[in-house]
Amino acid sequence: MSKKIKFVWKNFDELSLDDLYAILHLRQKVFVVEQNCPYIDADNYDQNAFHLLGYEDKKLIAYLRAFAPNIKYEGSSMGRIVVDKIKRGDDLGKKITNIGKDFLINKYPDNEIVISAQYRLIKFYNDLGFTSRGEVYLEDDIDHIQMYILPNQ
Repeated sequence: MSKKIKFVWKNFDELSLDDLYAILHLRQKVFVVEQNCPYIDADNYDQNAFHLLGYEDKKLIAYLRAFAPNIKYEGSSMGRIVVDKIKRGDDLGKKITNIGKDFLINKYPDNEIVISAQYRLIKFYNDLGFTSRGEVYLEDDIDHIQMYILPNQ
């Protein structure tokens, strides 16, 4: 039986050292080790992000970061969407992405939401209302495509 996931939004300054350590640990566990993709995860954008942390008991199992317009893209955006491998298959990825979408829609209703999606996940994001645009590009040696949701959709 699945335990209840507690989701909490925090600004960078509200993150405890334990929060920050858990975020970096989860992101590196999945994006660097599991996906065998060495890259610098600490990219100096975390300080300007809203952080959505999904805890089960005291363990961080899901995470994303979201941005106001004109930080990463002209529109608002989100990224580093991640679910611990042991929790995949429970629709937690959909849930956390939808929470992020709702947050950005409510906070920046006149701006599109942009993501840089791993190309292999295009159907996952299509099913959540995102549309792809442009060509596939390499980001950290993984095929990506830009996807978006227009305002007021």
